[in-house]
Amino acid sequence: MGEWYSLEEVADRLGLHVRTVRNYVREGRLGAVRIGKQYRVSPADLEALTGGPARPRRVVVTSVVDVDGIGAADAQRLSDFLAGLPRPDGAPHVDVVHEPDHDRLKVIVVGSAEASVELVRLLAARAQEAA
Repeated sequence: MGEWYSLEEVADRLGLHVRTVRNYVREGRLGAVRIGKQYRVSPADLEALTGGPARPRRVVVTSVVDVDGIGAADAQRLSDFLAGLPRPDGAPHVDVVHEPDHDRLKVIVVGSAEASVELVRLLAARAQEAA
């Protein structure tokens, strides 16, 4: 049948309540085909409603990780480790700042929730090894 969307998937992609999407179908604002008891929306009909290609909503998180009690040498090693990690498409953006007056390393991670969690776990494990 190809890539047709349920009303729930359309609602999720548009950030709307499913009732709102149903109303769009009933009002004729969104083209849909009824299959059994469910409606299906073609990518073309969704694009006609939105004015662009259908894209899932992107969720980005920003995390600030503080590593306390870390001197300049260990902070540099941890920073070099993070800089040396592979950066495939979708990898989080990472900024590192060492506060020598407080023996603190701040690591700012911006990316998808899944990728950020993995990077923060890796960072925490590596920071524990440096302690």
